[in-house]
Amino acid sequence: MARPVFTDAKISSSVKEDHAAPPSRSSEKSNITPAVPAPVIFKLLAFTFAMITLPIGSFFFTRDYVFRGNTTFAGGFAAIMANMVLIGYVIVAMKEDQSDRMAEEKQRKSK
Repeated sequence: MARPVFTDAKISSSVKEDHAAPPSRSSEKSNITPAVPAPVIFKLLAFTFAMITLPIGSFFFTRDYVFRGNTTFAGGFAAIMANMVLIGYVIVAMKEDQSDRMAEEKQRKSK
């Protein structure tokens, strides 16, 4: 089987050398604000902590003091508590999103 022969010819139409000048320094300051505001991060951390501790704590508390050793009911209660934390997070996120939209609408109307 014959191999194709390639030459060292330059192909200027398909290969372009791009030696762009470095970006010029402007008088504008760069935006270094975080992409996610700090209160949002704190809410996420609080709900994460609640999602870890509340179901586990409620399982052991109800197993020992409420249901007197019945792990089935204690596990069911722990699952309910996990769902309550999740529902709470969704409600807080929806309210935050609504307040952001209302603030943007108010700002547009004032212009």
